[in-house]
Amino acid sequence: MIMQAQEQRNYSSEEYLELEVNSEERHEYIDGEIIPVTGGTPNHNQIALNLSGALNFALKRQPYRVFVTDQRLWIPQKRIHTYPDVMVIAGQLEFAEGRRDTLTNPLMIAEVLSKSTRSYDKDEKFAAYRTISSFQEYVLIDQYTMHVEKYFKTDNNQWLFSEYENADVMLSLGSVPFQISLADIYDKVDFEAEVD
Repeated sequence: MIMQAQEQRNYSSEEYLELEVNSEERHEYIDGEIIPVTGGTPNHNQIALNLSGALNFALKRQPYRVFVTDQRLWIPQKRIHTYPDVMVIAGQLEFAEGRRDTLTNPLMIAEVLSKSTRSYDKDEKFAAYRTISSFQEYVLIDQYTMHVEKYFKTDNNQWLFSEYENADVMLSLGSVPFQISLADIYDKVDFEAEVD
């Protein structure tokens, strides 16, 4: 129903949310367009689970909340509703106006890259995330090879870039007290099995 309607007209954010709450599938909303979120591969799911599980354990009893895959995020300046693969929020949850199911204040976001979303995640989506005042760190994880990119916002609003490619290398986050080896991020990931 949503896919047919999306080709006919633009939707308001409120119309999207009403349809989304009643939908069996997830959809992103980008300034009036409703776009189906495709299902993830086993590698995509495993990487998101490995990272979110380690974050959740490391940050227990600290003032951070970890969310994975199904938590909707609203980016008001770009009029985007999206579902980051992994998201960390510091302190109190802030919700979109009139909602209790859509957050607005991520501190860190991680996306597992797929061939179909790689350029969008690196460019337009990253630009949209940067309009969020609380957002300080972005981690991009390749699911086809061991490769992680990290962007960290400095005090003078510059973004520092780091790149990681070896299993024994530690990825240390700057926004939260957390580090993890690439071996642990990619635990049980089978690069030979993936065909996206």
